[in-house]
Amino acid sequence: MLKNAWYVAAWSDEVSDSPVERRIIGERVVLYRRSDGAPVALTGLCPHRRLPLALGRVEGDLISCGYHGLTFGPDGQCIKVPCQQNVPAGADLRSYPLEERYGLIWIWMGDPAKADPASIVEIPNWGDPEWGYNRGPAIRYDCNYLLITDNLLDPSHVAWVHQSSFGDTSCEAVPLQAKRDAHGMTVSRWIMDAPVAPFYRDLVPFAGNADRLQSYEVRYPSNAIIKALFVPAGQGGAGTSPDPAASFLMDSYNFITPEGERTSRYYWFQLRNVRPDDAALSQQISVGVLAAFSEDLAVLNAVQQGIDEAGEDYISIASDAGALRFRHELAQQIAAEG
Repeated sequence: MLKNAWYVAAWSDEVSDSPVERRIIGERVVLYRRSDGAPVALTGLCPHRRLPLALGRVEGDLISCGYHGLTFGPDGQCIKVPCQQNVPAGADLRSYPLEERYGLIWIWMGDPAKADPASIVEIPNWGDPEWGYNRGPAIRYDCNYLLITDNLLDPSHVAWVHQSSFGDTSCEAVPLQAKRDAHGMTVSRWIMDAPVAPFYRDLVPFAGNADRLQSYEVRYPSNAIIKALFVPAGQGGAGTSPDPAASFLMDSYNFITPEGERTSRYYWFQLRNVRPDDAALSQQISVGVLAAFSEDLAVLNAVQQGIDEAGEDYISIASDAGALRFRHELAQQIAAEG
C-alpha cells in the first residue's frame, strides 16, 4: 500500500478528548484532540506492554496508557514513566501529520517531510450556500481496497447491482471512455435520451427523458469523485455546456482508507446543485445512497471471499480497462517507495 499519501482517518466529529483508534494501511493509530482542539495522531500501542492507547486517557495535551500510566505528548515523546526517574530508550511514539478539511481528518502515513496539504483533493463547491450537502456513516468493508476502486472505475455495474437506484437498462450497453492523468484514472460516458434512473427521479428539475453523464474519477491511492449530470434529452453529449438552472448535478466524494489487506473504511458525502437548504431532502439522499452503497458492500465482500477461495487468476473484460490501468500505475508508485 502507498505510504506517501493522505488518507482519511476519521470524521472530524468522531475525534474529541476521548481517544479513538483507527487501523490505517496496517498500522494502529490513536487519535485525540489537544486542549486547543487541534487533532493528534500517534502510534496506537504503548511501547511498554502494547496496550492500545485508545484504552488510556487524555489530560490536556497529553495521553497516558491505561495500564501503567506512561504519558506521551502530542509529538509522541514519552515524558513520564511512573515509579522511575528516567525514560527508557525506545519509549517515544511516532507522531503523524494531520490536516483537518471538509469535515474530515486526513493523515499522512509516509515520510513527514513529503506531507504537502496542497495534495489533498480539492472540493471547489465545499461551503458554497448554493450547493446542498449530505453525508452518511463510514462503511466498513471486509475486502481489499482495490476491489472498491475497481468498482468505482466501472460504472457499468450499476445496471446489475443498483437496478432500483442508480441504474437501469439504459446503463447496460454504452461503452466507457477511459482517460489517465497524473492523479489517477477517469472513466465516463454519456447515456442519451433515456429515462431518469429511479434514485434521481425526484431530483431532476425537468420532466421526460434525459441525457446522462456518468463520470467516475479515482485518484491515487483510493479517493473517488463521481459526477452524475442529468440534462433534458437532446441537450447533453461531449462538448456541450448544459444550463445549470435546467440540469441536475450531484458530486459524490468517496474516500477509501485501507485498514489492512482485507478490510477497508469508506467515507462519503455528496454535494448537489438543487434545493440546498432542504434538510429533509439531504436526509433522503443520505438514506438512499447508503442503501445503494450497501448493495456494493454485499457484492464486494462476496467477491473477496470468492478470490480467497479460488485465487486471483480471474478473467478480465472490456469494462475493466480503467481499473486495470489504475492498478498498474498505483503498483508502480508503491514499488518506487521501496
